[in-house]
Amino acid sequence: MKAKSIKGKSTEEIKSALYESMADGFKPTLAIVFISIKQDRKAVAELLYQKKIDIFGATSCGEFINGHQTEGEIAILLLNLSRELYAILFEEIGNRTIQEAATQLSQSALQKFKNPSLIICSTGITTKGEYFDGESLVESIEKNIGPDKIFFGGMAGDDGTFTGSYIFSHEKETDFGIVAIVLDGDKISLQGMAITGWKPIGISRIVTKSTGNLIYTIDDKPAVEMYFKYLGKEEKRNDNDFNLIDDLGFSYPFIVEREPGGETFLRTPRGIDEKENALIVDLETVQGTKLWFSMPPDFDIVEEIIDEATQLKNASQQDADALLIFSCAGRQPVLGPLVTAENEGLHEVWATPMAGFFTYGEIGRAKKGKQEFHSGACCWVALKEKTPRPPKGGTLN
Repeated sequence: MKAKSIKGKSTEEIKSALYESMADGFKPTLAIVFISIKQDRKAVAELLYQKKIDIFGATSCGEFINGHQTEGEIAILLLNLSRELYAILFEEIGNRTIQEAATQLSQSALQKFKNPSLIICSTGITTKGEYFDGESLVESIEKNIGPDKIFFGGMAGDDGTFTGSYIFSHEKETDFGIVAIVLDGDKISLQGMAITGWKPIGISRIVTKSTGNLIYTIDDKPAVEMYFKYLGKEEKRNDNDFNLIDDLGFSYPFIVEREPGGETFLRTPRGIDEKENALIVDLETVQGTKLWFSMPPDFDIVEEIIDEATQLKNASQQDADALLIFSCAGRQPVLGPLVTAENEGLHEVWATPMAGFFTYGEIGRAKKGKQEFHSGACCWVALKEKTPRPPKGGTLN
């Protein structure tokens, strides 16, 4: 597998970059496209299709390749990979449930390859303002293809406008669906990790009343009042210019524990239901959940992410042909230049063409190895085409 990353501020710039990338004889078969909703994604898809390149696309909240990060533009990872080793699956959900669509996608993946691995993008928010249930997607795929199978990805964005995100191929596009590259896991290896970097502060607490993504009480005290008081921001509650998710939620999410002694995950407060006097968080948080207040990552977050990537690379004793990064849209405003540093640091570890985008949710294996849906994470995956072993007593032709 050979890979190249290209970028552009317009379809014309992508056309020039594409032609330049192919000038040395490089013939990509697959394009992984991360694109702003401001850009003409149909024109970009048509350009790639004319060059007989398959398309896996998602809209973004900012996009990047090695050495370049921006918002409102286009980033593409081009792969020269045999079509015998991959297929693109597209599921528009429509009137089905996410579980039904994920089951169909999983069954199709198993029909393509005995040991499938997947790169997945779902939509993040519909044009009607409905958020995609990423946890149901991950749970359904894992249930149907098995916990040993590997899949990474993210939820499409819309430049933070919350007006509607899209996934697309050349033929299809939807604001409510799933697109996946299914890979032959016996021929292509995927390895990666999802890390948040936020640290807990204070003692653990218990969600004592909740419904869906509404948290009413924590330790039997009103969750809204506790959140503002704990952070010393009571005066912000009635500020007309105050926006909870931007001013506090991204920086001070809850850290929750799903299982005793298990992985911890972020839950980001994104608003207040004034009628219910409840905190609105980005993902369902069941009653009885243990949580901590948090503090934003410090400069050591980059070191942590790079160290973990280096350890994984050294343990596998292999390099990579390409690198994809799915980074939460909330990391950029909180971490600022550190986001660029962690993306570029991952690129330096793997020393291979990279592309990524800022997402509305991330899919990948947590530090302890379990497949999860994440919020607030930097999720990366390295791809490597395996070298066939020669037969005993012989050589490969």
